[in-house]
Amino acid sequence: MSNVAENRYEESPKRVKYDRQLRLWDDHGQYALEAAHVCLINASATGTEILKSLVLPGVGAFTILDPKIVTGDDVGNNFFLDKDSIGKSRAKVATELLLDLNSDVRGEFVDESLECILQADPNFFSKFTVVIATNLEEATLLQLAGKLWDQRVPLLVCRAYGMIGYMRLQFTDRAIVESRPENEFHDLRLDKPFNALKAYSNSINLVTLTDTEHAHVPFVILLLKHLDSWREKHGGDIPKNMKEKNALKDLINASMRKNDEENFEEACKAVNGSISKTTVPSEIRAILNDPNCEELTPESKSFWILVKALKEFVDNEGQGCLPVRGVIPDMTSDTNSYIKLQNIYRAKAEEDAQVIYRRAQDNLCRLGKPPNSISEQEVKVFCKNAHCLRVLRGRSIEEEYNPKTSNVKNLVADLEHEDSDIIFYVLLRAADRFYHEYRRYPGQNNEDVEADIVRLKNIVTSLMSEWGCSPIMKDDYVHEMCRFGASELHSVAAFVGGCAAHEVIKLITGQYVPFNNTFTYFAVNHTTSVFCL
Repeated sequence: MSNVAENRYEESPKRVKYDRQLRLWDDHGQYALEAAHVCLINASATGTEILKSLVLPGVGAFTILDPKIVTGDDVGNNFFLDKDSIGKSRAKVATELLLDLNSDVRGEFVDESLECILQADPNFFSKFTVVIATNLEEATLLQLAGKLWDQRVPLLVCRAYGMIGYMRLQFTDRAIVESRPENEFHDLRLDKPFNALKAYSNSINLVTLTDTEHAHVPFVILLLKHLDSWREKHGGDIPKNMKEKNALKDLINASMRKNDEENFEEACKAVNGSISKTTVPSEIRAILNDPNCEELTPESKSFWILVKALKEFVDNEGQGCLPVRGVIPDMTSDTNSYIKLQNIYRAKAEEDAQVIYRRAQDNLCRLGKPPNSISEQEVKVFCKNAHCLRVLRGRSIEEEYNPKTSNVKNLVADLEHEDSDIIFYVLLRAADRFYHEYRRYPGQNNEDVEADIVRLKNIVTSLMSEWGCSPIMKDDYVHEMCRFGASELHSVAAFVGGCAAHEVIKLITGQYVPFNNTFTYFAVNHTTSVFCL
């Protein structure tokens, strides 16, 4: 769970500087970003594009690990290098130029090879929040991935290969509180109104209101009052199907005094989405029943301690429901009525959060953990997002490359559809095997391209055979792969770099849901796909 700070940015130059992103991940997300230290392996065009998109929003620090010297090819495809950089340390030059983008960020470089670091200091990477690797050969990648998996450090592998973009995200279990789903719903509790909400609804008599007051009653109250009338005639039940919901809409429309009362129109539109039984979503129920929740230990993360408190709340005070979120939608209403309704929901959310906070404190006490391990602010954020918690189970790259544990076989069956984007994953794996056999990528020797096409096609056939699949692939793809010659086009690198930075920020802030676990991009068709391998 991300660290939720008690303090907030005041009106300051920093708030003005980071205003747009603060709206995306809030103050505590920015604090997490500023506390992060990321490592980039290889300052390639793709690598520097990733760091650019992390430095600009204010990542705390970065380290570049790269033993290479800048060449003419680097200058040709990397906007962070120029001809004066040729012959200099690529890590040093890239670090200096990236630091010019944001004075708030710290940066350093190590011009040693990854192989030397892994041999001399295997724990070198344990201090980083996220490790980003670009342009690694397969054997070295597997060695690095194994170390980071054991150290529970997330790894993002990126590459731009001709017109193909690729990312592979390796992480152990990720608990996400602020998943921020695109289609948010408002938790109005109309089927189970709490006491303060019922009291406010009962205090409003629609018959005695003036026309102006009648046209400004919040639609939530209109729904609640008409739902009460419906339930009196239907044995206490709420509308269950479209026919019954349409009948409720007719009841609401019949109460309108004029044809243009927008609040009544809003109430009718909200019937389908707001009138439903309040339950715990199945994906949240699965988290509540997770063994990590049932079997807390002193090593348990704050997330699972809060999940335990949430489950206890649902089973007791919540009466089978999650805590009230305390958020209501915009609506046609006079200011006083809207604010009063908003405060009623906020007060109930605060009350529920306090119950869960006390239960979390009791759990901390039983585990022998300090009570300040979880703050009230963390609990409030947790409760507000309890309806959209997510837990992702990651897979290691070692599992992916192991034929006994890989999901590749199932996915490659999609190659029966010859234009499936999984074909690019197959081609990149084949190119890596080609490199292992010939110490160069297919097409890098311009005088032997035709022979490379045959070699690569044979490797593709061999790979598909190992996965137990028929070698169905257009020859055009193999030809194009050789034509690419492992070139790193800046336009593709820039796209992959931007996407990769998004994923790194998700990992650092603990907000939004990262892809799981393989991403491909084909620049020719502008298509992207995600596969779980």
